[in-house]
Amino acid sequence: MQKNFNVIIYMKIVVLDGYTTNPGDVSWDELKKIGETVIYERTSPEDVVERAKDAEIILTNKVCITETLIKQFKKLKYIGVLATGYNVVDLEAARKRGILVTNIPAYSTESVAQMVFAHLFNVTNNVNHYASENRKGRWNKSKDFCYWDDELTEINKKTIGIVGLGNIGRRVAEIAHAFGMTVIAETSKSQDDLPIYIYKVTREQLFAKSDVITLHCPLNRNTEKMINKTSLSKMKRKAILINTGRGKLVDDDELAEALDKSTIKAYCADVLTDEPPVDNPLLRSPNAYITPHIAWATREARERLIRTATENIRCFVDGHPQNVVNGKLTSLTPHSLPHMGE
Repeated sequence: MQKNFNVIIYMKIVVLDGYTTNPGDVSWDELKKIGETVIYERTSPEDVVERAKDAEIILTNKVCITETLIKQFKKLKYIGVLATGYNVVDLEAARKRGILVTNIPAYSTESVAQMVFAHLFNVTNNVNHYASENRKGRWNKSKDFCYWDDELTEINKKTIGIVGLGNIGRRVAEIAHAFGMTVIAETSKSQDDLPIYIYKVTREQLFAKSDVITLHCPLNRNTEKMINKTSLSKMKRKAILINTGRGKLVDDDELAEALDKSTIKAYCADVLTDEPPVDNPLLRSPNAYITPHIAWATREARERLIRTATENIRCFVDGHPQNVVNGKLTSLTPHSLPHMGE
């Protein structure tokens, strides 16, 4: 279908928390062409109404748009979430008001998959550790041409267990297979629908058989705190657990205790239960390697995010909305808002 993006429409777009998406190294210019665009680096809950009260379009990453707020936005027609997850918006409240909600699917697949293996290689090869030691002159003092003080591990022929086979889980499986790993997965998909190198197993089988376990499942009643004292006890003592999904997939206290007791070898995570963390025991564990929720944040991924967010709005204006997450609603037509100059 031929899309017409030539209609010039005046509207107000408010970006409530644009800094993490774009701290200044990528461009909002295409978004600004659509209408009057006001970009705030961060917005506290008490400032949301004042900043967005006249907006037809709101873009948000982590600022919550609740039912109470939605009732106060008289002009609002569209909420765009600058992320894949959209739990920050009350979808039902938006639907009742005829407000469309969209997200940005699959923009960070390559970046997050890359972070999975960055974490894995950090544990198996200790690159940062040895680089740091050599800055202190340790290699200069070595009696031999090399030294190591911890086990170095090949991932070839090791078993990786993937919990969840969405876009990221499937990409991780492809990369792991290329490295010669045996790939098993807990997934709702049937074995017949999987590539021949992915073997479907139960969660219990995955925990018991895997040398590496990586979490890519949604957070729900079945997965919240799925990593706990019981599940950890089923894992290999040299197992490496990786979480780039959701912090609440793990029980922080029970996992920290297991790490301190060497129940498993390491925990690698890009997410925590509360972000930013206040007093998380995993940050104190020498066997936990935590990055500050940056797997998604490569420049390439953020450029894709802004490009898709802009395209979502253009499609909405053109009457063919895409990436809608709160059902089928009436889309914005060129006659819904005044033309530029009126």
